[in-house]
Amino acid sequence: MLGAMEIREVMTASVVTADPATPVREVAELMRERNVGSVVLVRDGAPVGIVTDRDLTLSVLADGRSGEDHAIDHASRPVVTGAPGMDVADACELLVAHGIRRLPIVDGERLTGIVTLDDLAARTGDAELVARLASQVTRAALPDFYFHQRGG
Repeated sequence: MLGAMEIREVMTASVVTADPATPVREVAELMRERNVGSVVLVRDGAPVGIVTDRDLTLSVLADGRSGEDHAIDHASRPVVTGAPGMDVADACELLVAHGIRRLPIVDGERLTGIVTLDDLAARTGDAELVARLASQVTRAALPDFYFHQRGG
């Protein structure tokens, strides 16, 4: 079923964006105001980075960095993107392959939407698939956690 669905059918078109030079404090405020876990950094309509709530926690707060640092300095990049006409199944493969939970969608180079694991859960109605996908993404993002020797 997922292979028959295109990303444009499940993506969120209203992406929360900011300029790459925006202070990280403002990016955090934007996340709070818009109730999102990420902000896509855009230059001339094209995504150049993505800042997640996890990036802010680990790269800014945990390291004692200034809230005035530029967002681009704490962003994940290069940005892995998808296209509006790609199959949802192909997008799922990208998420897993790159260990990411959010996939900005571009038409040419212009940002047109974003797909998150939450979007997939809500719009495909396949909770089991999304749970498996979330597990696979987490394992891809944190392989050392899952594949190291535990205990003594």
